[in-house]
Order: sequence, then structure tokens, then C-alpha cells
Amino acid sequence: MQRYLYFTVFISGLCSLALEMAGSRLLESTFGSSNLVWAAVIGLILIYLAVGYFLGGKWADRSASVKTFYRILIAAALAIAVIPLISKPILNLASRAFDQLQFGMLAGSFAVVIVLMAVPVILLGTASPFAIRLAVQDSRSIGSISGRIYAISTLGSFIGTFLPPLLLIPLAGTSLTFLIISGLLLVTSLIGLISTTHLHRSSLILITPLLLVAAGFWVQSIPTRTTDGLIYETESSYNYIQVLEFSDYHLLRLNEGQGVHSIYHPTILRYSGPWDQVLAAPFFNPAPVDPASIQSMAIVGLAAGTTARQASYAFPGIQIDGFEIDFKIIQVGNEFFDMDQIPGLTVFIQDGRWGLEHSPNRYQVISVDAYRPPYIPWHLTTREFFQIVYDHLTEDGVMVINVGRAPEDRRLINTLASTILQVFPSVHVMDLPDSFNSLIYATVQPTLSQNLEDNLNLLLPRSDIHPILIETTHYTLANLQPAPPADLVFTDDRAPIEWITNNLVLHFIFSGQTEDLQ
Repeated sequence: MQRYLYFTVFISGLCSLALEMAGSRLLESTFGSSNLVWAAVIGLILIYLAVGYFLGGKWADRSASVKTFYRILIAAALAIAVIPLISKPILNLASRAFDQLQFGMLAGSFAVVIVLMAVPVILLGTASPFAIRLAVQDSRSIGSISGRIYAISTLGSFIGTFLPPLLLIPLAGTSLTFLIISGLLLVTSLIGLISTTHLHRSSLILITPLLLVAAGFWVQSIPTRTTDGLIYETESSYNYIQVLEFSDYHLLRLNEGQGVHSIYHPTILRYSGPWDQVLAAPFFNPAPVDPASIQSMAIVGLAAGTTARQASYAFPGIQIDGFEIDFKIIQVGNEFFDMDQIPGLTVFIQDGRWGLEHSPNRYQVISVDAYRPPYIPWHLTTREFFQIVYDHLTEDGVMVINVGRAPEDRRLINTLASTILQVFPSVHVMDLPDSFNSLIYATVQPTLSQNLEDNLNLLLPRSDIHPILIETTHYTLANLQPAPPADLVFTDDRAPIEWITNNLVLHFIFSGQTEDLQ
């Protein structure tokens, strides 16, 4: 019996961390995955566990019964199953509030979902101290048994950390992941309970697995978000993914849905967004720059391939290496954005920095489109990363970065420009009108903004130039900004990007402004 007690402790440890991982993903679809959200989830889970440890010790001293132990875990399993059933309608309301920036409803929804997790986590927290009380037969063995139980529970927690993001969520989705965790804990607890009591006394509780199955069918019928124009949604190890359709346009949105990561129309190529402006990058070099000479590009943050598709038209024959860490985004890009039809595109399912660093190729243009506050991977903002980019550019190479910003707050632009200038000799910035996006261009050779105008004047008379090149180069020239002032330099040792991005998001929230997303 003691061996099964240890097994139950292992399962309870697994479920506690699996619940934390699934809970964070549940919130990501509405509130995103910023470090603020993660801090709230992790911090409160730890508090709930602390309460559970305290109550578990008290409870065990009052009722050191195996039946009580398993009944507590059965209650925890049922509480886990309730989370997706109640939270989905709440999060649907929150998603609409997010779209309309109703912050009171957002805060309330977040609080309700966090509170829903309190009951099962507290009950799971009682498992280890309760199990110690049950396992100890001789006071001289308290130390060794306590150490053994906490080691077994921690090993279960280790497994539970990886199980949802790597297996359960990609295969079954977030809601069913909760029910799978609940079912695993429930079955383990029922077996333990039945082994200690008469079957007929437990018969009523045996119907709970059937209730879980029914709940699974019901929860699957509820959409994760009720978004206008939604034609497809899925989850991966990295993102909650949506595809929206409006007037034959397909839009890719991720997580809480604030921002369009890719856009596609079968007959329209220009979207007046940050993707278009990547095409102007080569023309910061001294004139003349012939579009036919641009034959190589890398894209860090390929998404569904908007920039790659535009570049294939603007620069015929160009070879493009696209780095995208999320395999499911690639699948969505092929199915809904015709990404697999882009000539010359080679897709690498890799982290952008690692993939670029290990690429044997050098490129004339490298586009970094992996930033959107507050989701800016710090390792793509440092002097060391920009050195990797520089080393993979040709002598006439240009890097272009799409950067989000807040109204009247250019600290992120200034910091990135200062960091880039540690590696590149020249930096140019343009602001995309009617958006919170800026483009930073950095050239391998020293350049002047006058080069852009000189190249545009040479392109205008030519009939063999694709119109999107003329339009985007003119658009970039018209919206160039003064040279940014010196600011902090990010390194791999110190890159406090969260200080800036969290502040930008809070300023944006309290400004009451919204972005006209293209």
C-alpha cells in the first residue's frame, strides 16, 4: 500500500505543475504570454501551494486516514475539470473586452480564472504533508520518508512541466488537457480509495469518470475565442493561432490577437504594412541599385510568409531562407496563405538566432520580424545578435527590423538603434503611418538617407520595375525620421527589454488609444 501512496504523490506532483502550464496557456489566448502574466500565474500558484502545504499538515494531524487523503485528491480532480467549463465563457467575454479595450472586464476575467485555479492547487498542495503523515510509522524515519516523498513529488512536477506544452496541448488542445490531467488524478485516486473501502460505498463516486467524458465533449464544442471572421483556430507548443477572413483577405493572429502577423489576398500584393517596407532595404545603398541584383534574403520570424511573397514578386529569382520556430504556423501558412507556392522560399523550423548563426549562407537582406511588444525575444535585441546578422550579410547587405512602439515613446527605437550602431556603421528609421510600427534599417557600408531618394529617381522611369517597389520606396522616403539619440546598449549579459516593453504596454493601456491594424 505504501508503494501506491508514493505513486499517488508522484501523480499529484505531476498534476500540480501540469495544471500550472495548462493554466498559463489558457490565459495566453486572451491576455498573452508576457512576463507580467507569467509572474502572476507562477506567484499565485506558489501561494496556493503554500496554503495547501499548511492545510495538509493540519488536516493530516486531525484525520490521518487514507480514505480522507484520496477523497481530497478526488475533489482536486473534479475542481481541475471545472476550470475549462467555467473559464471558456468568461474568457470569451474577456476577448471581446480586449478588442474594445474594456480594462475593467479584462481585470475581472483574469481574476476569476486565477481564482478558479486556487481550489485544485490548494488541494494538490495537501498531498505531500498528508502522505508523510500516512507513511510515517516510526518517528525515527520521519526525515528519510519526508525527503523521499518530496523527491517523488518533485520528480512528478518535473514530468508535469513538459507534458502539457510538448505533448498534450499540441495534440488535444488546452481544454482537453485540463480534463486529461483531471482524469489521470481521478483514476489514480479512485483506485486508491477503492482499495481501502468497500466497492458499494464508492459506487456513487465511480460515475465521475463518465461526467468527465461528457464534459470533454461539451467543452470541445465551445470555441476558444468568439472572434469575428474566424475561419480556423489551433494551438501549438508556442502559440494560440487564429486565421481570420475579411473580404478575401486572410489575417494571421496569435495569442491574445492584438496584431496581425501575416496577411494574404490572392490578387492584392501591397498592404501598407511593415511587411511591404522590407522591400526598400537594398535602396539605402549608394545608387544605382538594380532590383535584379537582389538575389538573397533571410527572414527571422517568417510567420505565414507575407514578406517572402512580396519579395518574390519585387526581386524575381530571389532565394529566401525563412526561419520560423513554430511548425504549426508553417502549416497554417501553407494552407491559408499559399506560402508553399512562394518561389525560392526555403523554410527552416528553428529559433531565428540559432538558425541564422548556423546558416552557411550570406544574404543581401536580412529581415527581423520577431518583435511585437511585449513579446520581444531578448536574445534578438543584443549586440551579439546583431553581430551574427552582420556576419551573415554581404558587402552590400542591409538588415531591417520591424519594431513596435507606444504613442510618443521612442525608447525602444532609440535603444535598439544604439545597440545596432555598436556593429553597423549606419542606421535609418522610418515610422509607418497610422500604426505603432517603425522600421529600422542598418547597412553594412556607411550610407546616407539621400541614397534612397537617388535610387527612387532611377527606378521611376523604368517600366520593368514592379510597382510595389516604387510605392514602398517612396513611402519609406516620405516617412524617414531624424537620427535617434544615443541610449542604452543591450548585450547578452544585460538586456532589460522587459523594463521597456512592460512600460510601453502600460502606457498604451492607460492612453486609451487603439491601433489601426493593417
